[in-house]
Amino acid sequence: MFSILLVLLIIVSVFMVGLILLQKSEGSGMSGSSASAMLGGMLTGAAAGNFLTRLTAWLAVIFFILCAALALVSSNADIKSQQSELRNEIVTQETANAPISETPAEPATVTE
Repeated sequence: MFSILLVLLIIVSVFMVGLILLQKSEGSGMSGSSASAMLGGMLTGAAAGNFLTRLTAWLAVIFFILCAALALVSSNADIKSQQSELRNEIVTQETANAPISETPAEPATVTE
């Protein structure tokens, strides 16, 4: 589960970085004059800017949700590993404190 969430987080991060780089900054970017050429004339410059802004916001929300889910999965895994370590320690102590039988085991005799 952890690795699936981590892969999704990486994919969302890459898409988010790409969208941020495409946005308009001081007269350049996808929402500028080249927006209609890049999107096949579907969107005007302003519409492309609004679309990119909304998509970036949704990816940011997904990013934070994935981060929170990764934190929860990671903390649950840590708790389970700590519990299993504690159980192993208890079992080790119980076997060390177990009384040793005073009668030695009789050796097996071989009969012909």
